[in-house]
Amino acid sequence: MEPVDTVSGSSCLYNLPNPDSNAAGVSKKNGYTLIELTIVLFILALVLAMALPSFSGFGEKRLKTDARKIASLLRYINDSAISTKETHLLKFDLDRGGISWKDSEGEKQEVVKTLAALETQSKGEVKEGQIILSFGAMGMQENISVHLRDAEEEMTVIFNAISGRAKIRAEP
Repeated sequence: MEPVDTVSGSSCLYNLPNPDSNAAGVSKKNGYTLIELTIVLFILALVLAMALPSFSGFGEKRLKTDARKIASLLRYINDSAISTKETHLLKFDLDRGGISWKDSEGEKQEVVKTLAALETQSKGEVKEGQIILSFGAMGMQENISVHLRDAEEEMTVIFNAISGRAKIRAEP
């Protein structure tokens, strides 16, 4: 005699579990859990956070970006020299359009294609060669003007030694 299912009245040899349900009898549905979606969104956010800074100056002009970079670097080196009470050097290579400096993290370099000239109170305006600026324990002791130029316009970054601030001025 073959076993009879008392609920449906049909005969069955084995009482097999439904493949669309788990051990508790709750049916499984195809889809993603909230945790899986959260992880995917987190990974996408990380990728975007790494990729977007490289596009930050994409729409801006190179000259404005270089001016901001130099102004920030002058303030940073001045503040670092004052806070650590150590001498920091900043080297401008006007022939190659490069800036290099040494800080607590080591030697660093930046390429600034728009670098045209550098003006200090002691040296005047210099348009070629290399200039090394020294930022001592009291910061920079003289005002600096960094002139930038591209095909269309000119900008000047003016660093005030007394206030430690840098100002960017567009030249006509």
